[in-house]
Amino acid sequence: MKQKQIRNSLILIITAFIWGVSFVSQSTGGDAMGPYAFNCIRSFIGAAFILLIMFVSDKIGLGTMKPETKEEKKTLIKGGILCGIFLCLATNLQQLGIYLGTSAGKAGFLTTCYILLVPILGLFFKKKCGLNIWIGVLFAVAGLYFLCIKGSFSIGLSDGLVMICAFIFAGHILVVDHFSPLVDGVRLSFIQFLTCGIITAVPMFIVDMKHSIAGIIRWAPTMTTSAAWISLLYAGIMSCGVAYTLQIIGQNGLNPTVASLLMSLESVFSVVAGWIILNEKMGPRELFGCALIFVAIVLAQIPFQKKKSK
Repeated sequence: MKQKQIRNSLILIITAFIWGVSFVSQSTGGDAMGPYAFNCIRSFIGAAFILLIMFVSDKIGLGTMKPETKEEKKTLIKGGILCGIFLCLATNLQQLGIYLGTSAGKAGFLTTCYILLVPILGLFFKKKCGLNIWIGVLFAVAGLYFLCIKGSFSIGLSDGLVMICAFIFAGHILVVDHFSPLVDGVRLSFIQFLTCGIITAVPMFIVDMKHSIAGIIRWAPTMTTSAAWISLLYAGIMSCGVAYTLQIIGQNGLNPTVASLLMSLESVFSVVAGWIILNEKMGPRELFGCALIFVAIVLAQIPFQKKKSK
């Protein structure tokens, strides 16, 4: 059991790394083709990639929880659709907030505030946390502030949308926590992205394509640039197809609050990626924020248990 928790923790760290690097593609892709179009197309790319993984894994016999009974299939479909609805609402609000002007750093901070919301919402589902995890959450929120926020901190309309998305991401984590032990994670991920893509196609047509043939013709050239496709393929294959599937697999058996702390490392990785790839500066403030987040994650992993009286 302990080995499984360590393995799943490492899987979630890899997930956070992929998400951290994807912030650049989200910003450039949304600007190029519209926030809903970017989310819709990347969801379908992610679903197609996962479908390929499902086909290959079934051929070589790696599918461990393939549904057999009618009840198992019903649970899989229900879980996939619920995850897809939560994911659709969260990612579209986040993408719209970035599109309307929230900086990548502030979006990263506001989104990953789900680490504070997950344990609070979890109390309603009898998901209790130890004192060390609550302290870790507070350390992580402080670290994210130092890491992501530069200058004065104010909240506008676009920031409010990202804050709402943090609540929905917290709900998504709890839904995944419920269904991940019950069904095959790869199939669950496929259904969630198919659901997300289908729902997002509606605002894509209405808003980004101006709900007309002329609007589609004006929108179409945005798909001909290499920059748009590089952003879409990374976000679709890596962020959606790989990372969200790893999230479902990695969360299996972990306390959802601990899982959210591990996934909050995406903010650290996004800043480090900007430092290495884009030559962005990391000053003492950012390094202090990274240190606080790492302390939070270490605290969450230390088992503080009360001694039972004889």
